Amino acid sequence: MPRTNSLSTLAVTAGEPAGIGPDLCVLLAWHKLPARIVVIADKTLLAERARLLKKKIHLVDFTPGRVNGRASGSLLVLHEPLAKPVVPGKPDPANSGYVLRTLQQAVRGCMEKHFDAMVTAPVHKGVINDAGIPFTGHTEYLAQQTATRHVVMLLTGGGLRVALATTHLALKDVPAALSRNGLERCLRILHHDLVMRFGIAAPRILVAGLNPHAGESGYLGNEETQIISPVVNKLLHEGFDVQGPLPADTLFTHERLKSCDCALAMYHDQGLPVLKYASFGLGVNVTLGLPIIRTSVDHGTALELAGTGKIDSGSLLAAIKLAMQLSNNAKRQNTRSATQTLPAGIKK
Repeated sequence: MPRTNSLSTLAVTAGEPAGIGPDLCVLLAWHKLPARIVVIADKTLLAERARLLKKKIHLVDFTPGRVNGRASGSLLVLHEPLAKPVVPGKPDPANSGYVLRTLQQAVRGCMEKHFDAMVTAPVHKGVINDAGIPFTGHTEYLAQQTATRHVVMLLTGGGLRVALATTHLALKDVPAALSRNGLERCLRILHHDLVMRFGIAAPRILVAGLNPHAGESGYLGNEETQIISPVVNKLLHEGFDVQGPLPADTLFTHERLKSCDCALAMYHDQGLPVLKYASFGLGVNVTLGLPIIRTSVDHGTALELAGTGKIDSGSLLAAIKLAMQLSNNAKRQNTRSATQTLPAGIKK
């Protein structure tokens, strides 16, 4: 049965077991957060990582539908067993199925309303693929798991929000992946979730060009004139506050950014280096367009740091806090929508 208590419940997946994800999850036991945090991981893995970190931890089994209290030094855990024992810093493809099952547990819990949102620690794409499982990233996998045709990756941090028109593609494949329909869907999803999830009533969006100098009137590429401009103009006529295509080298300036709520880059390394320069270690990855709320850290597995204690929880804490904020915003929007549909004279 879905939860009935008012305190938000967030699922946190521990990610690659040989990386720093389990370490970060262990440290959550000593953070006071105004939400119920449930780590989805192998309990033995968490206990062993706590031992390496010289932390005395109490692991409490999470049962959906039951209100579990939590004292400092304790952690709610939804147990998912590993396939093989873990050596910190040495990922084993045999545990790739375990990594994906933790994500499936989180998605299922969100869809069944046991969780208000899910937060993901980093996974190792290469190791999952080494196991013979095609995997390009959380974003695409969660879209598949929720039967969502179109999603948008957005990162936030350092006072910036940057979304991507394409995600994990080789640079040579980006131009062919851009289309009018795809870009329009991307901007509509971005606008919708900035309103519904981030609570921005009238989002202002800046759209980057693909080519240097936004194509230089077609002399450096025609994607701007053939794809980006027609979409921007169409949405402008519908009342969207959207500008572009703008040269990416001047889009990320203070004067431009202070007058927008989000920038849309055409490919991964066009927008994210700017955001990570401004916020690395505190940035958050958000998947827009899903029927559930998902946030993530902005860093990788840091295999060499697993079990050493030389880690920073900043990005995970930021991801958890943003998930809480997005969940609360969504609840308010849903309450407002439900109230607006009631017959005249009837109060909720």
